[in-house]
Amino acid sequence: MSQTWSKADLHIHSDMSDGLASIPQIMEHVANKTDLSVIAITDHNTIDGALFAKSLDELYPGIEVIVGEEVTSKSGHILGLFLTETVPAGLSAVETIARINAQGGIAIIAHPFANRAFGPFGLKSLGRRINEVAFQAMEVYNSSPYLIYANRLAAKAFAAGQGIAATGGSDAHVLYAIGKGYTLFRGTTAEDLRHSIDELETRACADRQGMSVAWRYMVRYPQIRRQQSRNRAVCRAG
Repeated sequence: MSQTWSKADLHIHSDMSDGLASIPQIMEHVANKTDLSVIAITDHNTIDGALFAKSLDELYPGIEVIVGEEVTSKSGHILGLFLTETVPAGLSAVETIARINAQGGIAIIAHPFANRAFGPFGLKSLGRRINEVAFQAMEVYNSSPYLIYANRLAAKAFAAGQGIAATGGSDAHVLYAIGKGYTLFRGTTAEDLRHSIDELETRACADRQGMSVAWRYMVRYPQIRRQQSRNRAVCRAG
């Protein structure tokens, strides 16, 4: 068993959805400004950015890309990792997770206690649905500056023990946020990460630079909102 522990950021957005950075910019930043070994590109309702990043990871030794997606289900946002096809938006949580699992993927409930503005399960409904959907992990830490209280609730829920893995992610929409929330796992590769999730030994961690991240989000928030509006328009047109 490996004694090495590594960091993975499993929740990153690019300009393929509502992030502000391009895939090449993200790869350069991860390689030169972070100590991450694994990243997942999880754009909203598309894997195009993740596939592009995956095609580049051989140019960056020591970094492995997981093809992911943040799927908008009827009940909230679900992260799918290790995907080969886009999972369509608008399905039930059960069907969304079934589509992820059918690809051999891993389903993670994203920011489970965020308010309705972030579109996840929500405070009142999570308690019922947690026993209805067979997800593999829960995002216990999300570094978005708006989710401090939600993270506390997630940690409290996880502490009760649900037989699922804990993950952390940045939910980065700007370059500087990448890696500010991360998953600690045993090993160094994406496959090691999968094994750690299966063995329930991952840890959700925070890089304590919250105020600095919050300021950068505040400055770039109008741009992020414009990207989100464009993304929603594309989804409606599709």
